[in-house]
Amino acid sequence: MTTEAAPPPGSAGTPPASPAAPTAEEFVRVQQSAEFAELRRATRSFAFPLTVAFIAWYLLYVLLSSYAGGFMGTKLFGNINVALVLGLGQFATTFLIAWLYSRHAAAKLDPKASAIKARMEAGE
Repeated sequence: MTTEAAPPPGSAGTPPASPAAPTAEEFVRVQQSAEFAELRRATRSFAFPLTVAFIAWYLLYVLLSSYAGGFMGTKLFGNINVALVLGLGQFATTFLIAWLYSRHAAAKLDPKASAIKARMEAGE
């Protein structure tokens, strides 16, 4: 039994011709363009502040858990204490940041990246 399938009719077994791949010089030219710099700025201006804020928030939680056991063990209601609320807050902020980034990327980053990609594929 053979595992190779016959090529589709009319293809004669040859792969379809693909457009020429961009050269290294073309990538460098695009990377140095003002449009790419704007895309990079838009990415960094969103990602860096949120990353710093989340790391600070996470380290605060870890430090409070390590050195402020009395505070973290404070009961808020029933068996729910400060540590549990802040721990669940970590999950909530993770999902919030992912959702915000998704919206930011769809609105600001993806259109710019698609335009750059289209121009590179067209050979401009």
